[in-house]
Amino acid sequence: MSLKIANATKRFGSFTAVDHIYFEIDKGEIFGFLGANGAGKTTTFRMILGILDPTEGEITWNGKKIDYSISGQIGYLPEERGLYPKLKVSEQMVYLASLRGMAKKDTLRELDFWLEKFRIEDYKNKKVEELSKGNQQKIQYITSVIHKPDLLILDEPFSGLDPVNVDLLKEAILYVKNLGTTIIFSSHQMDHVEDLCENLCIMDRGKPVVQGKLKEIKKDFGRKNLTIHADFDCSDLKNLRGVTNYQTTAEGVRLQIIDETVVQQIQEMIFSRGFIRKFQLDEPSLHEIFIEKVGTKHA
Repeated sequence: MSLKIANATKRFGSFTAVDHIYFEIDKGEIFGFLGANGAGKTTTFRMILGILDPTEGEITWNGKKIDYSISGQIGYLPEERGLYPKLKVSEQMVYLASLRGMAKKDTLRELDFWLEKFRIEDYKNKKVEELSKGNQQKIQYITSVIHKPDLLILDEPFSGLDPVNVDLLKEAILYVKNLGTTIIFSSHQMDHVEDLCENLCIMDRGKPVVQGKLKEIKKDFGRKNLTIHADFDCSDLKNLRGVTNYQTTAEGVRLQIIDETVVQQIQEMIFSRGFIRKFQLDEPSLHEIFIEKVGTKHA
């Protein structure tokens, strides 16, 4: 099964929210769908869910247009919480799962599994309003996967989570991926995207500005990062041709360079000066690529 978005466009009057986007996501893949606020992500999600119809182009799931007949195969975790605060967790789960055609006993069995997985078994009969924001987010995730969807849309799933619970949710996402679920994942936290996604698309004002495999995107970016921890002054490196950015850190310096040839020049300049504790070349981070392609336009 695959999700195919073929030249999908959505206009609201004279305003174009999504402008001819195209990508295909294979079964069992986690696809990163990124962009600043207003980039067109939510509108795209609503088209995938069948809430909005494209003005042009088409969106298909396993070769079929998405409509109410296959909406039960989709799970959705929205950025804004959509839980009923006065209902108990179990009551809420039974109700929401029934809308997906699940029997009560099956829902409660799956709920017990997920509550144990998230280490919150004691919250089964608590009202949602009694839970912390992080635990509410876990419950919202469970509502999106309890019916075992084939396609799962996660919009800012790590919102409100501390580092321990971030790791728990990452494990939960990988768990459903390994069951064969296709996942579209949106987050402003680029490190999470790097951990989970192999392919991605970065949107800006309704259009893709970066798209493809993460490894190839980093390779094509054309710049790398060099970290140097040395027991001597390296400030003269900031003026070296090929160094595009120079930052002082607590332990040394961090340079952005155009290619590996600059590394050789730096080695020749500093390796005879004294003791070097660290000399490390790294690929650019997704955060740096995002800022380069999108951030400056929204400053």
